[in-house]
Amino acid sequence: MGHRTALYDAHLAAGGKMVDFGGWDMPINYGSQIEEHHAVRQHAGVFDVSHMTVVDIAGAGARDFLRHLLANDVDRVTPGRALYSGMLNDSGGVIDDLIAYKRDNDYRLVVNCATRETDLDWMEKHAGGFAVDIRERADLAMLAIQGPQARSLVAGLLSGARAEAVNTLKVFGFAEDGDWMIARTGYTGEDGVEIMLPGADAVKLWEQLLDAGVAPIGLGARDTLRLEAGMNLYGNDMDESITPWEANMGWTLVLNDRDFVGRQPLLNQQQHGHGELVGLVLEGKGVLRAHQQVLLPNGEQGEITSGTFSPTLGKSIALARLPAGATGKVDVEIRNKRQPAQVVKPPFVRNGKAVYKEL
Repeated sequence: MGHRTALYDAHLAAGGKMVDFGGWDMPINYGSQIEEHHAVRQHAGVFDVSHMTVVDIAGAGARDFLRHLLANDVDRVTPGRALYSGMLNDSGGVIDDLIAYKRDNDYRLVVNCATRETDLDWMEKHAGGFAVDIRERADLAMLAIQGPQARSLVAGLLSGARAEAVNTLKVFGFAEDGDWMIARTGYTGEDGVEIMLPGADAVKLWEQLLDAGVAPIGLGARDTLRLEAGMNLYGNDMDESITPWEANMGWTLVLNDRDFVGRQPLLNQQQHGHGELVGLVLEGKGVLRAHQQVLLPNGEQGEITSGTFSPTLGKSIALARLPAGATGKVDVEIRNKRQPAQVVKPPFVRNGKAVYKEL
């Protein structure tokens, strides 16, 4: 038996098929992954993402600590704003990707569940010399409500400052009311909000959302949605052996005068070159999957990191790590046969529509 979120019984009541995910018992689907995917693209869906690890970083040295720990710079945002960043090892590899929320007097991080222990140990290792308090918030649950109708439906269930936050937040903004934090930092390519709140409140809100017609969404559809949105999955598209340059995360790097962990290897790699994470759209038959070999016309090779059949596009899509500058047509080896694919720039889908561009 794995860890269980406050919504475990609610998942069972909704017909959730439970699987192990990073040591947590989580729903893979509630009957039809395809229907759940379309519900988010066309209406609204709610995900239990309480397995994610919430960490509050406080103290007089919190700012300096995070400027040292993260490859992105928390000074780029003002209170009430969030940023996406990699937390790197000494070689520039990605220990984890996370979101940092800048509050008035401290910070909140949300990191991946599978890397929880590694992340917390790394933070503690680098906390020496900084006046900082690192506090895991295991008391909080988190719901993500995504889709074109998500914000209007959520706002209709709330009142006061919470409803106002849902209606008025800008993308990558957040607001707090009591022990609720409401953010607009989604993972699906659709609009919506994420709400961190006490477990009992999460169960109540979940029930209200389902009663309002919001569909419960499992991990299966979460993966196809995030891949259509061109968003990385830790452990697939990057890990401790992959740098942000190689994971299409170069836009998150702030190479200023901060001495952040992993900085020098990134500068070296920037100078000497590196592989790139790009999109693929399959033109032949089959389904693109992780670890399939990609064959370039010049004889070079690459590898798919994440692949699936896109329910929105009706085509198979993938993220693949290819040699720098790869464009045009390539072949993917599927069951010992070569199938043609087009190199594209992700995302594949935004707000329910195809947006990828051929390279």
